[in-house]
Amino acid sequence: MTSYTARSVFATLPTTTRGQPLVLGGDPKGKNFLYTCGNSVIIRDIENPAIADIYTEHAKPVIVAKYSPSGFYIASGDASGKIRIWDTVNKEHILKNEYQPIGGPIKDLAWSSDSQKIVVGGDGREKFGHVFTADSGNSVGEITGHSKSINSVDFRTQRPFRIVTASEDQSLVFLEGPPFKFSKTLNDHSNFVNAVRFSPDGEIFISGGADGKALIYDGKTADRKGELGPPAHKGGIYGLNFSKDGRQLLTVSGDKTAKIWDVEKCSIVSEFVFGNAVDNMQLGCLWQGNHLLTVSLSGYINYLDVNNPSRPLRIIKGHNKPITAMCVSEDRQTIYTASSDSRIYILFGNSDEVTGKGHTNQVQDINYVSDKLISIGMDDTLRITHNNQFSSDSNNLPSQPQAIDTLPDGTSVIACLNHVVVAQNGMQTYSQQLKYEACSVSIHPGGTTVAVGGQNNKIQLYTLRNGTLSDGKVIPFSGTPLDLKYSPDGAYLAVAGGDRNVAAFRLPEYEEIFKDTFHTARVNCVAWNPSSTRFATGSLDSGAIVWDPAAPRMKNYTIMKNIHRMAQITRIAWISDNTLVTTGQDNNVKVWNIKF
Repeated sequence: MTSYTARSVFATLPTTTRGQPLVLGGDPKGKNFLYTCGNSVIIRDIENPAIADIYTEHAKPVIVAKYSPSGFYIASGDASGKIRIWDTVNKEHILKNEYQPIGGPIKDLAWSSDSQKIVVGGDGREKFGHVFTADSGNSVGEITGHSKSINSVDFRTQRPFRIVTASEDQSLVFLEGPPFKFSKTLNDHSNFVNAVRFSPDGEIFISGGADGKALIYDGKTADRKGELGPPAHKGGIYGLNFSKDGRQLLTVSGDKTAKIWDVEKCSIVSEFVFGNAVDNMQLGCLWQGNHLLTVSLSGYINYLDVNNPSRPLRIIKGHNKPITAMCVSEDRQTIYTASSDSRIYILFGNSDEVTGKGHTNQVQDINYVSDKLISIGMDDTLRITHNNQFSSDSNNLPSQPQAIDTLPDGTSVIACLNHVVVAQNGMQTYSQQLKYEACSVSIHPGGTTVAVGGQNNKIQLYTLRNGTLSDGKVIPFSGTPLDLKYSPDGAYLAVAGGDRNVAAFRLPEYEEIFKDTFHTARVNCVAWNPSSTRFATGSLDSGAIVWDPAAPRMKNYTIMKNIHRMAQITRIAWISDNTLVTTGQDNNVKVWNIKF
């Protein structure tokens, strides 16, 4: 009986938008931190961020998630205005309650200190914020006084209870309660107010705006007490977070810096400069115990070093866009992934990015051969990467490439939309125009036969000789062969179909030994294990199936259901006969142990 267990996950990075603050959530027990990407909430271990959990129950993109002060629940708010409150103790994250406090995107939320009440702010159609009880959803007051979207909210943790909200109308609103009601408007900013937080003791709160100002107010009366700087930053402030004792404050800005402030003296303690690129803008931050985290526009999560502000302790890199291509190194120790935003990453322990001038559009497929990474993109180019850096040369292809396969000697065959191309070590040497649209390709390990899948529901075989191709046998298929792969021993050809069919053919006669539709939607990808005993397929149905071509019919498959929940599987690969890697539209890379 085949079984499978999750071994590890290379989790997606946060979704970022230029000019929009990003909210990180911290575990009150100090173990985890939270952020959102697409429809998912990502929970990561702050000491070892390779340990991650992913919550995927929202139907719309999630914007903010926060732990309750008790640590037993997380509240997450999405683009439709829904709040889901779910348990952190059980692996299944059982839903406690779901509410619709406003009719539009929720941008921020905060819990009361007793974990009983929640305030949310955002861009509702009828109102911009609401306060309610976590157990019943009953209203505990109204958020009034704003004329535009609320960007940030916070609860005072001590009595007398207060709420402060920050808005795109350039104002702060101070509320007293419960029940909470409008007390005063603060109009000291000259641009959007992006962030506001009470100090841990509730004595003050500080607001940060797009005008670069960080203003200090009394936590009980909202009287203005001072300003950091001034101004605190040369660009807009997108996030701020107090140290546990409240004596210091971390701020992040579009001026590509983060700063630690002495709150009492209103002076800078440390400044962290991240570079000159647009991607170095800082959009969010978290101060949790000894860990100071910031998030760049690139999505990178930076662990700051207070003893060396010039260099972060650690940078978590990876994808925050759908993964479109994957391959493994020849020693099967390294995973390479590429995404729709043209980035390519190397995953082994801590991930890193392939640098240099690369593709300008989505990467369609990648191969790793003889210490070189060969990639094709929707920019109609073929590129080579040496030592994790793009070479300066690119090879223009005659039509948009769809898939590539490469032999150990560096010979590649590229299936383009209207052509099939042969290249040697990244340089095009032969091109043949097609009468059909190609979508997949595989070279037989013997190096003399090439299979190309077409949108015409056929598999065209070619003879590869002296760097040129000649037409051979045509194999009809029931649907579009979206992906196909020869087994490493050359005995089989496995095909993934757009009509849900998965088929296996036995060579040399290409005898069809089975064709089945156990996937419930289009099958996107297929890959063989190293020993050629099994292959796996990944589908639009968010699941994978492991197939054994030598087993009796109806006993030759194991279904891995919903392994990328709410997202299709885009690529699949083996790093050993018992270890499978899957990538998804959810931007995550997951590694699975398979037991046969």
